[in-house]
Amino acid sequence: MRFTDREHAGRVLAGELDHLAGRPIVILGLPRGGVPVGFEIARALAAPLEVLLVRKLGVPFQPELAMGAIGEGGVRVLDEQRIERLGIRPAAVDRVEQRERRELARQAERFRGDARPADLEGKTAVIVDDGIATGATARAACLITRHLGAGRVVVAAPVAPRDASAVFAEVADELVVAHTPRRFAAIGMFYRDFSPTPDRSVVELLERAREWMPGHEPEC
Repeated sequence: MRFTDREHAGRVLAGELDHLAGRPIVILGLPRGGVPVGFEIARALAAPLEVLLVRKLGVPFQPELAMGAIGEGGVRVLDEQRIERLGIRPAAVDRVEQRERRELARQAERFRGDARPADLEGKTAVIVDDGIATGATARAACLITRHLGAGRVVVAAPVAPRDASAVFAEVADELVVAHTPRRFAAIGMFYRDFSPTPDRSVVELLERAREWMPGHEPEC
């Protein structure tokens, strides 16, 4: 399976999540690529869409390779085995984390402003990304949603490796993936258009998602 773009992937994934329709759920898109995927799911399920802020910690000499992830509330998940295997010193990990914490704060201001994080108390949190590779970012997202009081945590992605379920066994109640290929090298392999999602698109989609929520009053 190859998706046209993130919107197409979201529509396909929404079909795998229709068992959640009618339940008290919140769709949590991981910035930035998870938000357009999550938008299509939220629209299909008539559910609220929020952004969940998480940042990957990339290996210093190979930034695309994750050695962990951080999120709001001081959450940090590290791949200790990878860090040890690559000989990465604690000071180097701290430098990467400090840089990503600054970006996390910038995103919070850009995407949420003065608003508080989503109210997840007792609800089902559906964490959405445009794909899962190592799973470090989504694992951190699971811990954040638990911290925010979610009663149930579901991780959803259009594509992931076949062994992804083991990564989330201890942190998520359910993993929903539309496509689990035999060979997996990079998420972008499974998209015709995998161009970056700009900040303005994230903000626009979050604003549009509010239109179908009860109590929304259209601007004059």
